[in-house]
Amino acid sequence: MMLSAVEPPEAHGVPRDGVRMLVAHPTGIWHAHFADLTRYLNPGDLIVVNNSATLAAAADGRRGNDKVTVHFSTELDDGRWVVEVRPPGKAAGSIQDLVAGERIELDGGEFPWGDLVLETPYVPGRLWRAKVSMSVPEFLGEHGRPIRYAYVDREWPIEDYQTVFARTPGSAEMPSAGRPFSTGLVTSLVAAGVTVAPITLHTGVSSLEDGGGPLPERFHVPEATARLVNLTRAANRRVVAVGTTVTRALESVAADGKVTGGAGWTDLVLGPDRPAQVVGGLITGWHAPGASHLLLLQAVAGKDLVSRAYAAAETAGYLWHEFGDSCLLLPDD
Repeated sequence: MMLSAVEPPEAHGVPRDGVRMLVAHPTGIWHAHFADLTRYLNPGDLIVVNNSATLAAAADGRRGNDKVTVHFSTELDDGRWVVEVRPPGKAAGSIQDLVAGERIELDGGEFPWGDLVLETPYVPGRLWRAKVSMSVPEFLGEHGRPIRYAYVDREWPIEDYQTVFARTPGSAEMPSAGRPFSTGLVTSLVAAGVTVAPITLHTGVSSLEDGGGPLPERFHVPEATARLVNLTRAANRRVVAVGTTVTRALESVAADGKVTGGAGWTDLVLGPDRPAQVVGGLITGWHAPGASHLLLLQAVAGKDLVSRAYAAAETAGYLWHEFGDSCLLLPDD
């Protein structure tokens, strides 16, 4: 049975790249550590990473006389925000009796910082579109904290929710597939002839584990990264995506097996009706197998290999979630 990781591995003496890594290939399943990644890739392979940085996206607020926690998910093009309002503490879900027009006052220390007004449901029963009276990035920089779900026992600083690739703030939750990378491992990969290139995709709050589809997300695939993807494929080398976020971004600008640079919002849902065109390998964490998450993994690696990987990970007790263990899916050579 797989267990939730309740703290960063460093808290119990394990370095980031010391977490376990299951390698799944049609010829077998291997158990390794993330620091061994170089052994399973070849010179000329390309790793594509997400350079989105994690916001301290949770903040305290008040709904009338009641305390609440607000999760800021996504900034929309018109300046409004998608938010989730939860009970305080380690709540298991959203407040369900919210109504349009409600005002949530945001705590800013001794004095209120500002407020938000709920306008229309964005995901009924969970997320709302809200008009906000202040600069959200400035407010979160002063009074925010990382989003934390009930399986994490205590609060950890924002640094524990950043990957070594984090450059552009915007994700409500960490693009966690990249967390096990260390600067030393990146150096080893480059020295071994493996190329590393970035995209940006800002994640919203989790929607995959409840069986819902992925929400629209803002992304940017640089022209330089697109060229590297196409050159790598032309040389019959692997394009390995670090996480479902990278997969979604690359496949959003893929057509006829080639990638072009681009930016905007993606609502792409990968699965049997839309398999991956350009991603030939995937580094991912372990998440509760919600429908959209599994469909995306299967779009890259196929249903059989994903099922074998999950079965082996459960038997071996791999750890789930953002501070947990890792998986490298290599569907073919």
